[in-house]
Amino acid sequence: MSDRREVVQRGLWFEEYEVGTAYLHRPGRTMTEADNVLFTTLTMNTQSLHLDAAWAAEQPEFGGERLMNSMHTLSTLVGLSVAQLTQGTIVANLGFSEVTFPAPVFHGDTLYAETVCLAKRASNSRPGTGIVTLEHLGHNQHGKLVARAVRTTLVRMRPEPPSDSTKE
Repeated sequence: MSDRREVVQRGLWFEEYEVGTAYLHRPGRTMTEADNVLFTTLTMNTQSLHLDAAWAAEQPEFGGERLMNSMHTLSTLVGLSVAQLTQGTIVANLGFSEVTFPAPVFHGDTLYAETVCLAKRASNSRPGTGIVTLEHLGHNQHGKLVARAVRTTLVRMRPEPPSDSTKE
């Protein structure tokens, strides 16, 4: 038997969430043209704003640039939080109540995410779990807010430590 201490990466147990706390997720993720084309074609979203450089070049609203698919932005925003908040501790996503994209994301932009715990309560119907409401905020490399989502999750409570039946 070794004296080595082991730490398994995991998200937060329900009891570890603190309402009002902002969790900063690093590193950020630079959004690439390859990401955009792959996600857009995988999801059958053939919007020219994402795929057609010649068409986008003629559109003045976004400086002639193609936009990152907003669903990719949302997925990345939530994904950046997983290792710190929900890895192995989430039971389910219960829903998104608000999703906004106040500014566009372009190829080459880096998305930085933070999550604020808005509320938490023990589940009334699922013992050993709690409901946590999170606000995910995504900023680009210039600090501009590009995405915001409010998400409700079902999270496991910390398990009881195993009883030591060898002690009397």
